[in-house]
Amino acid sequence: MKPPETVRLTPGKRVLYLTKDPVAIERQLAGDLDLTMADLTVDDLLDDINTDAMTPAWVCFSHRPEDIARDAYAGLIVDGRRLFPRDALANGNFEVIVSGFRKGVGSSRETAAQAEYYSGIRIAVAASFAPIHARNNVNLGMLMADHEMLRRLEAGEGLPLGEFCDGYDPITRLVVEHGGLFPFSKAVAAGEVELPQPKTGRRPMTMAEKLLARHLVGRGEGEQRYVQPGDAVVVNVDGGYSHEFTTAQVHHFLEQEYGPDYQIADPERFAVFEDHLIYADEVPKMRAFTDKIDTLRDLQRDFQRHTGTQDFSARDRVSPGICHEVAREYLINPGDFIQATDSHTCMGGVNNALAWGVGATEYANLAHAGFTMVEVPESIRFELVGELPEGTTAKDLMLYILLHYARPQKTLNRVMEFTGPGVASLSMDERATLTNMATECSARTAIVVADEETFRWLAEWRPDADIDAMRARTVEPDEGAEYAGGVHTLDLSQIRPMVAHPGDPDHGIPSDPTNGAWIDEIGDVGIDIAYGGSCTAGKIDDLGFYHRVVAEAVDAGLKVHDGVRFLIQFGSQAVEEHCREQGMIETFERAGVELIQPGCGACIGCGPGVSEDEDEVTVSAINRNYKGRSGPGRLYLASPLTVAASAFTGRITRYAPGMFARPAVASSPS
Repeated sequence: MKPPETVRLTPGKRVLYLTKDPVAIERQLAGDLDLTMADLTVDDLLDDINTDAMTPAWVCFSHRPEDIARDAYAGLIVDGRRLFPRDALANGNFEVIVSGFRKGVGSSRETAAQAEYYSGIRIAVAASFAPIHARNNVNLGMLMADHEMLRRLEAGEGLPLGEFCDGYDPITRLVVEHGGLFPFSKAVAAGEVELPQPKTGRRPMTMAEKLLARHLVGRGEGEQRYVQPGDAVVVNVDGGYSHEFTTAQVHHFLEQEYGPDYQIADPERFAVFEDHLIYADEVPKMRAFTDKIDTLRDLQRDFQRHTGTQDFSARDRVSPGICHEVAREYLINPGDFIQATDSHTCMGGVNNALAWGVGATEYANLAHAGFTMVEVPESIRFELVGELPEGTTAKDLMLYILLHYARPQKTLNRVMEFTGPGVASLSMDERATLTNMATECSARTAIVVADEETFRWLAEWRPDADIDAMRARTVEPDEGAEYAGGVHTLDLSQIRPMVAHPGDPDHGIPSDPTNGAWIDEIGDVGIDIAYGGSCTAGKIDDLGFYHRVVAEAVDAGLKVHDGVRFLIQFGSQAVEEHCREQGMIETFERAGVELIQPGCGACIGCGPGVSEDEDEVTVSAINRNYKGRSGPGRLYLASPLTVAASAFTGRITRYAPGMFARPAVASSPS
C-alpha cells in the first residue's frame, strides 16, 4: 500500500518507546503508561537493539510474517523473563516504535523488520539504523524517522513523505513512494517507472565503486563508466545463495507475488545450503520446534527443485559446510557481485569480490530479475602495515577495529577496504576473518586487495579454474580515490589479544561485539564452555590455531580443564578432511575436545555448545555475543588461540607459546 503524501500520527494509535528502563517498557505494553519525546532524551533509549532480540532464532522457524509478528521482541529478556509477552506489540495498538542508536544491528534476518511491520508499526524511529535492517524496512514499506521528526508528529504536524526520504538515493525514494520493493518492481516491469541513470564523470574510484561500475545494467562491452557514493544504480548480480533459515520465505514471497509457476533468472548462478539448523535437535530447547524446522527444510527442497539452483543440501545429515565458507572455497570469484540472505555474506570479500547480505524480500526480487538496485556506498580504508605478534590473530585485530572504529560509527554503512603491505602477512583464512566480521561493524561489507596469495589459494581450491581470467577481474583502489570514512593506518605489531565482554543488558549496557577489552585487563574470569567454530572461526587456519594450543597441552600431559566443555566445529567438509589428513583429530580427542561435524550451530543457538543457564560463562570464537544468541549465559568473544588456551586453564587466558611446558627440574648437586 502506498504511503500518503503527508504523514500524520493516527488519532488513537500509540507510540512505543524502547527505554533503558525495562519497567517503563512493560508499563507501556500494559497500557499503564504513555510517553512522548518531551518526556525523554535520546540517551534514555536503548541502543544497539539487535535482530536476535527482535526475532530470536526460534521465532524464525515460522516463515509466514503474520506468525512471526506474534513473537516480536521475544529475545528482549530482563531478569530471565520476556519483556514482550506473545502478541504484546500487536495488541498494544502501536504504530510507531522508538529506540536509540544503531537499530537492527546483527543478522540480516528480515524477520526482525517483519515482526514490527506485521504488528501494525508503520514508522520506526531511531538515531541511526544498521544498513541491512534499514534496507529491509524500506523493502517492506516501513517508514523511518529521527527523533526530531517524531517530536513534530507528536505536536500534530503533518510531514511530507519526501522528508522521510531525506538522504535516500532516487531509486530508494521511488521504492518508498510505491510502498515497498515488490510494488515498485511491478511498476518498473509495467513501464510505469523510469529508472534514473547515473551521470558521474571520470573520477578515481575505490574498489567497491569500481565493481559496481562494472556491473551497471546497460553497460556496453569494454565501456568504462563511473559511479560515486550516493548514486542510485541498477546492477547485474553474479550470483547468490540462501539457507534453510531463509529460503522458505523467498519461496513463499515469490509464489505470492508471481504465482506458483514463477521462475528465477540464471538459476545456475544461485544456490541453497543446509547448514544453519542441521544440529538444532541436539539443543533441548530447540526440540520443540522440530516440526517447524522440518517444514523449512521441505520448503527449501521445494524451492530448489522448482528453480534448479545449485544444491548444497545435507547428505545423511552431514552438511557440506557453512554457506559462507563453502561459497568462498568454490563459488565466489574475484570481481564478482554477490548477494545472499545472511549478514555474513560479506565474508566473500576476501576473494576480492563485493558481497553483502540482504533480506528475503530483496533476495527474492533480485533472484527473479537477475539484477538489483543499489545506492553506491561510501568506503573506509584500513592500510595494514607490519605483522601480528606471536599469539595474536586477525580476530584480535577485528575486535580492535570494532572497539575503536565501529563503536563510534566510523564504519557504519560503509565498505571496509583492507590494503597495504600488512595484508601479505595474513593468510587467506585470516583475511576472511576480517571480511566476515564487517557486518558486526555495521558496515555494508568488506573487501581485501588481491595479491599472489589470493591466486595461489584459489588455484589450490579450484585446480580447473582459469586463474588468468580471475586476475583480469580483480580490482584495486585508484590513487586519489575518496574515502568518506578516512584512510587509517593500522600497525599490526601493536595489536594485542582481546575479548569483547558480554555487557550488562539488564541494566542498559548492550551485549555487543564492540565491547572490546584487553585480556590482561578483565581480571579473573572463570569459564564453563570454550567454543571454536562458526563461519568466523571454523576455517583451516583456525583449526590450526586450536591444534597448536591443544598439542602443547597434550604434550604437557594436560586434558581440558575439569568442569569445562571444549567444543570445536568444522566450517566445511573440506576443513574436516584437512584436519583428518594432518592428524589433528587424534590430538583433539586425546585432550577431551568434543568435535562437531560441519555446519552452523551454537553461534545461532542451534547446536552443541550453547549455554543452558544464565550463570554459565562461555569464551567463544564466534562473531556475536548478543544476550541469548548462543544460550542464556554470559559470552565473551575471543580468538581461536584464546579460546583454546582458556579451555585448559579454566579461565579466560591469552595464549603464549610454551605456556603449558613443565618447569625444568634442577639436578641435585653431586
